[in-house]
Amino acid sequence: MNLSNIKMVVTDMDGTLLNSAHEVSPEFFQLYKELKKKGILFVAASGRQYDSIAHKLQPIREEIIIIAENGGFAMDKNTEIVFTPLMEEGKSSILQIVDKINGAHPVLCGKHHAYVDGSNPKFIKTLQEYYSEFIITDALNEIPENIIKIAVYHYEGSETNIYPAVEHLQTEFKVKVSGENWVDISHPNAHKGFALDKLQKHYGIGPHETLVFGDYNNDLEMLALSDYSFAMENAHENVLRAAKYRTLSNDQLGVEKVLEQLLKAIN
Repeated sequence: MNLSNIKMVVTDMDGTLLNSAHEVSPEFFQLYKELKKKGILFVAASGRQYDSIAHKLQPIREEIIIIAENGGFAMDKNTEIVFTPLMEEGKSSILQIVDKINGAHPVLCGKHHAYVDGSNPKFIKTLQEYYSEFIITDALNEIPENIIKIAVYHYEGSETNIYPAVEHLQTEFKVKVSGENWVDISHPNAHKGFALDKLQKHYGIGPHETLVFGDYNNDLEMLALSDYSFAMENAHENVLRAAKYRTLSNDQLGVEKVLEQLLKAIN
């Protein structure tokens, strides 16, 4: 494995760069400083909303590229590079289906605000970890802005309790199991791979110059765009199969260990 040509590092957040307490390690920020000195671009790519990602990476938020909402919205510092909203006519039909799933909690995601029904206080507390900016409303069908995706949460697991009920929507939408408790429904082009492809073309960076970390199914498209794709030890089995390499878990600084190798390779 020769990392000496890497020009861009891309990492998922939850289950990857963030530990189980949803924290970024101090070690990462030190390594980032060295990456910056070497002129290596850093991209945070997550199913989280933009403001939540920026909050987690507050010390460097003005310097990095952020792919938010699974690729439906992306900013290169202060420049918008991707905005792919959900088709307006699809929102109502999706909500009708989700409403029939026992224990499901839908969240409508805009550029800088999410919208949620406030009838369940427990879920509102859970939501605060992933969405720092949200509005409680009893009219989810009447949101006054373009929605990027509908994220659906289930406390007992997304793959068995949400996905079977919405899998058929894949003929019209992108449907992704994006975490242990989340399924995201969006425009077919609203995925991390679409956003990363735009970035690679803009900067003239190829797969052999791109290093990508991921742990869940919503990372598969962007992992496919890198010759140096890493699955976390704690990754979903689909990601473990798809990635070319593996690293330690998110609680064992798996991303940081590879970044240390990268810095050694380019010194």
